[in-house]
Amino acid sequence: MPITSQQLLQILPNASQVAGVFVPVLNTAMVRYQIVGAKRIAAFIAQVGHESGHLVRLVENLNYSADGLANTWPSRYGEPDGKGGFVKVQVAGKVRNKPNTLALIAARKPEQTANIAYGNRMGNTAPGDGWKYRGRGLIQITGKNNYRACGEVLGLDLIAQPELLEKPQHACMSAAWFWATNGLNTLADAGKFDAITQRINGGQNGATDRQALYAKALKVLA
Repeated sequence: MPITSQQLLQILPNASQVAGVFVPVLNTAMVRYQIVGAKRIAAFIAQVGHESGHLVRLVENLNYSADGLANTWPSRYGEPDGKGGFVKVQVAGKVRNKPNTLALIAARKPEQTANIAYGNRMGNTAPGDGWKYRGRGLIQITGKNNYRACGEVLGLDLIAQPELLEKPQHACMSAAWFWATNGLNTLADAGKFDAITQRINGGQNGATDRQALYAKALKVLA
């Protein structure tokens, strides 16, 4: 069952300006990678909806504050406490990791942040690769190795033109490729939504919003 524009907007109301563009390419991508049936489609739309800010953000925003850096990448930007953890501080009533000196230097410098966070891993070996191969698409494909693997399957030269993943059709298809490659249809069938979040995010960042979108999607698609 293809998703309709009306259903998509019930789940992702902030996608009103782009729904007409995304519905056909979402359906094409989901069919190609067997993201079919209410459970799979609901989980997929919820996850890509969260990752992309309701389909409007197709490239990773790395304009972090020092606090944001310390709590997104604590191993790189958190102040060690000497006990295997990180020094904690109160920020707006919440307990947060204290930024280290590197976080204070890189704050609000997206390109520098990407090169520090992603440099010398995921196939990023040349200077600037971290920024060049930062997250793109509805499920942010990140790192030169992942761009290469995705491009080989989709028939795109993503090493030379990584920005192709910012085009709606490729943003959708790359997300569906990632979904299928990581066995997320099986997890969706089993209702293991938190496990899907873990594989996409590497943690549970944004779990509350993801779960809310998932519940809404299941209701809309029932």
